[in-house]
Amino acid sequence: MTSLVRFPALVLVLALAACQQQPATNTSAPADNAATVSTDTVAPMPAQSPAEPPANARAPAPAPRPTGNEAAAPDLSPPPLTDAAERGEKGARNILLSFARAIELKRLDTAYALLSPGDRQRWSRAQFAAIFKDLGKITVAVPTGTTEGAAGSLYYTAPITITSTDKDGRPVRIEGEAVLRRVNDVDSATPAQLRWHFDHLTLDWTH
Repeated sequence: MTSLVRFPALVLVLALAACQQQPATNTSAPADNAATVSTDTVAPMPAQSPAEPPANARAPAPAPRPTGNEAAAPDLSPPPLTDAAERGEKGARNILLSFARAIELKRLDTAYALLSPGDRQRWSRAQFAAIFKDLGKITVAVPTGTTEGAAGSLYYTAPITITSTDKDGRPVRIEGEAVLRRVNDVDSATPAQLRWHFDHLTLDWTH
């Protein structure tokens, strides 16, 4: 009788022990799924600004400077002189050399503007340009001249020789004389009269 009472109790103890040994049900997501994050809940990444160039980066090479006809024309204005030099032979040659340089560079409008009103009446702008139109490389020689005074004015006279070739390659030689003038230092003279300027120019085509 005693053994029959204990047996059901033993069965109950074994059953409880078996229940305790069963693993708990895993309700969590798999490890791989746990690492997966929904993009719906992620804030967008901020836009990145372009990377700053390094401090020692080389600047881009400058654009090539224009050449030939596109290059800036040289300044043919007579260089400034002291008052004493301006009144003497240097002042006269300053104008004459600017004229010669303008002819060599075929800046004929600049050269024409330096001529006296009388010479501009003798040659129109087109006629003056026609003298040099078909010439190749031009060389202008203006040797040292002489200064003399007359009737309250100073005159500077210098020979001028222009050499080149024509369109057929034949040598060309133009000879002449340039006379510059300025009024001597008198109270009634205007600033323009006190500056050296062309009085007249002669040019003879010798070919």
